[in-house]
Amino acid sequence: MLIAFSVAPSGGENPDASVHDAVAAAVRVVRESGLPNRTSSMFTEIEGPDWDTVMGVVKRAVEAVEPFGSRISLVLKADIRPGHSGELSGKVERLEQAIREQS
Repeated sequence: MLIAFSVAPSGGENPDASVHDAVAAAVRVVRESGLPNRTSSMFTEIEGPDWDTVMGVVKRAVEAVEPFGSRISLVLKADIRPGHSGELSGKVERLEQAIREQS
């Protein structure tokens, strides 16, 4: 199971509206989970064996952001494919292969 998510606080006292400290707290939780993960400029992706494992990490990441604002925004996308693993990199590898084959 793959989850892509973005979490950000609002309603805090940060005058420049930057959320990098809050996002860093969330990403730290993801990295400490030990699950395969990748962070880009907009989303963090996690791969895990089941709902409870992956969503537990997302929940803890949201909780890590709570001190940074009075409201939390969570955007989440899931790819649920039982019996498959290694998809965090496998999907990208298959895409790159298709692009090479089309060239």
